[in-house]
Amino acid sequence: MNIAVVGTGYVGLVTGACFAEFGVGVLGVDKDEKKIASLKNGKVPFFEPGLEELVGRNMKGGRLAFTTDIKSAVQKSLVIFIAVGTPSDGDGAADLRFVREVAASIAEHMNGYKVVVTKSTVPTGTGAMIRKIIQEKQKHPHPFSVASNPEFLREGAAIEDFMRPNRIVIGAEDPQAIAIMKDLYNPLYLIETPFVITNVVSAEMIKYASNAFLATKISFINEMAALSEAVGADVHEVARGMGLDNRIGRKFLHPGPGYGGSCFPKDTLAIQKMAKEHGLPGHVVNGVIRVNEEQIPRMVEKITTAVGGLSGKTLSFLGLAFKPNTSDTRESPAMRIIQELQSGGVNVRAFDPAAMDEAKHALPKITYCADAYDAAKGGDALVIATEWNEFRNLDWERMRSALRAPVVVDLRNVYDPHHMREMGFRYTGVGR
Repeated sequence: MNIAVVGTGYVGLVTGACFAEFGVGVLGVDKDEKKIASLKNGKVPFFEPGLEELVGRNMKGGRLAFTTDIKSAVQKSLVIFIAVGTPSDGDGAADLRFVREVAASIAEHMNGYKVVVTKSTVPTGTGAMIRKIIQEKQKHPHPFSVASNPEFLREGAAIEDFMRPNRIVIGAEDPQAIAIMKDLYNPLYLIETPFVITNVVSAEMIKYASNAFLATKISFINEMAALSEAVGADVHEVARGMGLDNRIGRKFLHPGPGYGGSCFPKDTLAIQKMAKEHGLPGHVVNGVIRVNEEQIPRMVEKITTAVGGLSGKTLSFLGLAFKPNTSDTRESPAMRIIQELQSGGVNVRAFDPAAMDEAKHALPKITYCADAYDAAKGGDALVIATEWNEFRNLDWERMRSALRAPVVVDLRNVYDPHHMREMGFRYTGVGR
C-alpha cells in the first residue's frame, strides 16, 4: 500500500517515518521547498530522539520519500493523511485554512478511490467540511472516503508512542475505509493494541477531550501546589498519595510552571470555543486555562522574592523548551517567564540542550551559553525551568563557585529541598 502524508511538521514527519518503518510506501508532501530539500538530504528540521535515524533508514530502504508535488503524491496513493498545522486564530478557534487548502488540492488531483484522513487536531465537523470541499472541487467524480485518525504523540517520545500506542482511534462511516485503515495499522494487532472504531465526529472529539483532560490534571495539581504552600503541605507527597489511587493515576500530577507546547494551549482554547458556539458554559476548561495563565506570574513572583527584586539582576536559566527531549519552544513556560522578567530589568543567561536555536527568534537579547555551568556564571539565582536529564545531577560545588549567590529556584521540583538547604543553598520549589 502507498500513502501520502501532507505536511512534514512534527506530526506529519513522525507519522510518515513510522508508517515507512511498518513497510508502507510513504510520500511526505510539503509546499515548503527548503524543508523538502533538507529532508531529501536526511536532515530533520527539529529535534526528536531517534527520528533522524528513522527517516534516514527508511529513505535508504526506498520506503520513504519527500516531494513538493501534491498531484503525483495524491495520484500514487490510496490513503492521504492531512497533517498540516491548525493554529489558534484570534478568538481561540482552530484555524483550518491549511486543511481546506489540502482538501481542495486532493479533490483537484484525484484519479480514483481515495481515503482522506485527518491526522491534524481538528474541531468536530471538520470531516464533513472536507467531504463537502472534495465533492465540490472534484474535476471528475471519483468515489472517496473521509476518516479521522487523531494522533496521541508526546514530544520527546513520539516514535515509541506511534510504535506502541495505548490505542488507535479510527473514525469513519464507510466499512471499506475502516478495513483499509485497519490494514495500514496491521503490525499493531500483533502487540494487541486496542482499536477504537467510531464515527468521524466522535474521533475528532476524542482528541480534544483527551488533551483537555490531561491539561486539567496539570492545572489541578498546580492549584493544589499553591494551596500546599499556603497550608504547609508538600505537594509531592500529596500527588503521590493521590496518584496511587487507580481511579486517578500518577501521570500528569507534576507541579510546575504550567503546560505549554503546540497542543494543550491551543486545544483547550479550541474546546472552549466549541462549547461557546454550542451555548455551553465550559466551566471546567475555562478554569483549566485560567489556572495555567496564572502560573506564569506566580513563577515570576517566586523568582522575584528569591532574588529580592529584579532590577539589575542576572538570572541563570536552565531550559527553554516547553518540556525535555524536544526543541519545541511554542508556548513554553520558560520562554514566557523570561519575557516577563526582562520587562522587570533582568539580564538572562540561558542554556538548553536542544532549543537554543529556536529560542533565539523570540528571545534575541538573552545570553546563550555553552552548558549549565557557563549559564550559571555571575548569576544571582539559578532557575531550573525544564527538567532535562542532564540537569538532574549537577555538580553543586561547581555551581556555587559560578553563581554570584547560592540561590536556586527549581520550577520543576527536580531537587530535594532539605538536601539543597543542607548544602547551603537558598532553595525555592513549587508547592513544597
